[in-house]
Amino acid sequence: MKAPDQHHCIDDDKFASDIEKYGWIVLMIPASDYLPSFAYTVGLLKHFNHPELICFGMKEQVANQILNDAGELIRKGEVIKTETNYDLFENSRAEFIKVDKRSIGDYFGYAISYYKTAELPALQLVWTDRNNRFPWEDGFEEVFRYKQPLLDRNANFKFREPANLCVFTSRQHLEEDKPILYVVHEHDGDWQFITGDQVTTEDGRVVSLERMVLRDNTLNEVFDLEYGEEAERDVVGGKWRRSRFESVDD
Repeated sequence: MKAPDQHHCIDDDKFASDIEKYGWIVLMIPASDYLPSFAYTVGLLKHFNHPELICFGMKEQVANQILNDAGELIRKGEVIKTETNYDLFENSRAEFIKVDKRSIGDYFGYAISYYKTAELPALQLVWTDRNNRFPWEDGFEEVFRYKQPLLDRNANFKFREPANLCVFTSRQHLEEDKPILYVVHEHDGDWQFITGDQVTTEDGRVVSLERMVLRDNTLNEVFDLEYGEEAERDVVGGKWRRSRFESVDD
């Protein structure tokens, strides 16, 4: 995932001072063309021995207000529980779920820097749709599903798209088991997973996104590539180098 200073300009001294002064801060990461907005706290663990909080898909003012309201409950001695309804919104329900530890590194960049560890407990605030249904309930509006990834599940498949999405790879990967060293997320949303030694167009193959991730779970490390970005590595398990992808049309 991106380092903290790639999300926004981090002023370590000011943020550390604010955490000491107020007990916690709320950091807001704006939405991109591909990824939803999210906000999270830093300081609850230090001052109240309570998991940090995160929420997705809200406007900055709303996210700040909701997470600060939850923080005030914690300041008063309340422990936020999972599978419990909280009256944080005027006309809808809210619950918290436990964030899978494998997703901490994807979203809590500054918190990891502040605490100097990725072993952080965290809870995700989940909101309901216009019919007051949670994402795990029947009839939840699909239009909102993408805006609110659920971090207590799906750590083995982090991509936002459906598991059966058709993506491009090569004969060399599928038939010769050569490693994927280059990934492209095209401007139109298509994904390419490439070994780097394709010779002709006949080497191309179309498979499901889920099949690619099942064959190589480390591909989850680039689930958040923006439209028009590419990532390259030298070996499986190696560090990905990200950059903008220049298409033929560009």
